[in-house]
Amino acid sequence: MSFSGETKGELCRQPITRKCCAQAECYGILLYANRFDHREARIVTESADLAVRLPLLFKKAFHITFDRLPDPGSTAGKRIFSIVGADKLSQLWTAFGYDPGSSVAHHVNFAVLEEDHCRMSFFRGAFLAGGSVTDPSKSYHLELTTTHRSVDRELLTLLREAGFDPKSADRGGNHMTYFKQSEAIADFLTAIGAPLAAMELMNAKAEKDLRGGVNRRVNCDAANLDKAVDAAQAQIEVIRRLRAQMDLGELPPKLAEAAHLRLDHPDLTLTELAALCRPPITKSSLSHRLKKLSELAEDRP
Repeated sequence: MSFSGETKGELCRQPITRKCCAQAECYGILLYANRFDHREARIVTESADLAVRLPLLFKKAFHITFDRLPDPGSTAGKRIFSIVGADKLSQLWTAFGYDPGSSVAHHVNFAVLEEDHCRMSFFRGAFLAGGSVTDPSKSYHLELTTTHRSVDRELLTLLREAGFDPKSADRGGNHMTYFKQSEAIADFLTAIGAPLAAMELMNAKAEKDLRGGVNRRVNCDAANLDKAVDAAQAQIEVIRRLRAQMDLGELPPKLAEAAHLRLDHPDLTLTELAALCRPPITKSSLSHRLKKLSELAEDRP
């Protein structure tokens, strides 16, 4: 199962207790569902968990049963729930303050979402019906998509009032509210009832950050090693040029020791070479001696 599917499964395990929250969750589902008008309320889902939750949710919220249910043998693919009875639809429209005879475009009725717990339930319903979240091991993206422009804009307002900072975009005739930051996605999932999914997301982020840090250190170490190798080769070339011009035994003892050590141990770092000196010296002292050898090589004809 996908991460998005697992997240919806966790949300569907939330207990259905308050009637007002059940109604708010139904409201979010209907506004983000396949169809909600005066002729039909149709919810299409691929989530087996939501398919189990929907009848319980609408019974708790409105004492309504669906006129159409998925085939009993359906275990995969799209599952269709539908309400077409005029009395049932009228009850839904009345509950949310709509007039089916005059409403042209859907809007979010803020009056039925005054309590914070109802708003979180509304967000949960919107995500269950029209939301998705990517696998955090790949990227960070959570979106809620509806065909109703006004609903999308008003959801954006509700989310910002609740302390979130989502973005909004239009795509192929649909209207999308989305999050791209891992922390914001985790906060949203926790708020609507999916703390385990939020924890999995943050664990994936921590693992990616750790892996990224290791890669950066490895790359940095590799770059430093390349620089050290290049510097060592340059030092060896200087000493070889100096050796072609004179006997290295004519050099002052400290410089001669540095020259021989560099030639004999081309792969060692300056710190390692400095430790081989007798007595051992610091890296900066050895660097100073190698620099003197370079100056001697440049000064000789």
